[in-house]
Amino acid sequence: MTNIFANIPSDIPEEIIENLVNNDIIRIERIISKGHITPYEQWYDQSHDEWILILQGQALLGYKEPDQAIKLVQGDHLLIPAHQKHRVEWTKPDELTIWLAIHWQAH
Repeated sequence: MTNIFANIPSDIPEEIIENLVNNDIIRIERIISKGHITPYEQWYDQSHDEWILILQGQALLGYKEPDQAIKLVQGDHLLIPAHQKHRVEWTKPDELTIWLAIHWQAH
C-alpha cells in the first residue's frame, strides 16, 4: 500500500505526473503542480474521457469552447469529456496542488 501524499519532492521545477495504474482499460495518475500551467495557447484534446479530483490545493481549468474558466479547490471533481479542449490556466504558486486523474476510453 502507498499513501497518495507520500514521496513528494520538496523541489518541483516541472509538474510531476505519475501513473498509479495503467492498463488497456484505465489510467490513474497522481499529478503534482506548484504554479505550473499549460503552455500558452496549448490545449489538451484527448480522445478519451478524464475525471479529475483536487486532493489538495487549487487550480483554474480553462475550456476553449465554450470559453470558460472553472476554479477548482480541494474536494472538487470534474468530468472532462473526450475532445473537450482544455488547459490548466493556474495553480497556486506557493502551495502544492495534488490531482487525481482517471482516464478511460468511452465506448
